[in-house]
Amino acid sequence: MRRLALAFALLALPAAAQPVEVDLELALMVDVSRSMGPGELEIQRRGYAAALGSDEVIGAIRGGLIGRIAISYVEWAGRYGQRTIVDWTLIETADQARAVADRLVADFSPAMRRTSISGALLTAAASIEANDFEGLRRVIDVSGDGPNNEGRPVTLARDEVVARGFTVNGLPLMTREGIGARWHLDDLDAYYETCVIGGPGAFLVPVTDWAQFAEAVRRKLVLEIAGADPAPGTGTGTGARAGAAPIPVQYASPPGYDCLIGEKMWERYFYDGMP
Repeated sequence: MRRLALAFALLALPAAAQPVEVDLELALMVDVSRSMGPGELEIQRRGYAAALGSDEVIGAIRGGLIGRIAISYVEWAGRYGQRTIVDWTLIETADQARAVADRLVADFSPAMRRTSISGALLTAAASIEANDFEGLRRVIDVSGDGPNNEGRPVTLARDEVVARGFTVNGLPLMTREGIGARWHLDDLDAYYETCVIGGPGAFLVPVTDWAQFAEAVRRKLVLEIAGADPAPGTGTGTGARAGAAPIPVQYASPPGYDCLIGEKMWERYFYDGMP
């Protein structure tokens, strides 16, 4: 009788919800470290909003095998400084895409301290694994105006999330405005290519002027949503790996390139009096 009662009890339990299948799970990880001023933070929000509401992005979503994606928008700075602006949301119609865009520009949040790309990558990976969607592809789209200077070394975090099946794309912000100029890397695109991006079809889109930002985001989102590999020389990458054949993890770096440069810049500034 106890076994029979247990069987009936199990039958009475609600069925576990099945994850919603989508073409893409896309985590937008957007840098809001204090190297950016309020105007730059607003440009980022408005740029993503304009891209998400564009006909090109909506067309890319509709053109997928399933015809829908799941997206989140998280602002990040230090190792534990992540702020979710839009939690995981289904987009399959123009109205849904524009509703997300409207949420991005409803208000604007202040900057936060430090720069931990590694923290952003690990947070994004955990968030994707815990959401209610099942994507044919899983992409972490990380932007930033400087190198990692807190938390785990960025290459260790990058290799870990790529080994877990994620692709990491980059949007290096190579502008010189504001207090971020002191942390400026002339070759931030090379840093992102070597130390940050990885996985199948990984690529980056450098931004050298804030006036380019909205267009760069729109182009990047279309490529990510469509699953297209950008061809070398199209302006979406800076070297042999950008748009190259899928690779499981990037181990090779240009000779002499130091992926700990951000950590060393931070130490020099606070301990050696770097101007």
